[in-house]
Amino acid sequence: LEVLPNILQKKYALLRDLDKSLQEIQRQNEQHCDHEVEDMKKRIKAGGLAPDSSLIKFSDEAIDEQKHAIRIADEKVALALQAYDLVDTHIQQLDQYLKKLDEEIRREGDTLASTGSAAPAVDNNVKSGKPGESNRGRKKTRLATATAAAAAVAAATTTSTSPTGMELDLPVDPNEPTYCTCNQVSYGEMVACDNPGCKIEWFHYGCVGLKDPPKGNWYCPDCVGTQRRRKGKS
Repeated sequence: LEVLPNILQKKYALLRDLDKSLQEIQRQNEQHCDHEVEDMKKRIKAGGLAPDSSLIKFSDEAIDEQKHAIRIADEKVALALQAYDLVDTHIQQLDQYLKKLDEEIRREGDTLASTGSAAPAVDNNVKSGKPGESNRGRKKTRLATATAAAAAVAAATTTSTSPTGMELDLPVDPNEPTYCTCNQVSYGEMVACDNPGCKIEWFHYGCVGLKDPPKGNWYCPDCVGTQRRRKGKS
């Protein structure tokens, strides 16, 4: 893909130059034809030329200008088709690469399913499944591991809560812990609730309406509701 933008830029620049030339030739040809039409009208009024005369036609010069404009227009179409075919070729190559990547991810998922091994954690920010054992005191956002993401992609094919758009037939490791209100495995970016007593703790960005890491302390909807109820009772 690195060479594609430069090639397209050159073709588009040539298209712009041809378009400018075509517009100028069309402008000149219109003026030329208008002048010849006015000259024909004057000759007809003067009686020097019959209205049905075979001599009423544009000059060879005007016709050549029109043919030249057609040639430039055809060249523009050819350039546009070349650019389209070039992009289409690269898209087909990308499709092949993506297909190979999908196959590799599927093989990795099959291998994990056959060995029954759990997906590895990312640093020390992954929830252990036991309350109070995760790293607190700082904003905890992370990207899930490639294996967990692959498992999440498989879950996305059967649930509407997953924000991923890929559809891969990957098995979900039964030993992989689940998180969030959607009760799915870890995938994409996740954020931890700053309430030490939060029962869920880790949440997917999309499930809690986040696009960017939150600033300061962040509490999940359940903990926010609990805090509000406590304040109301007090």
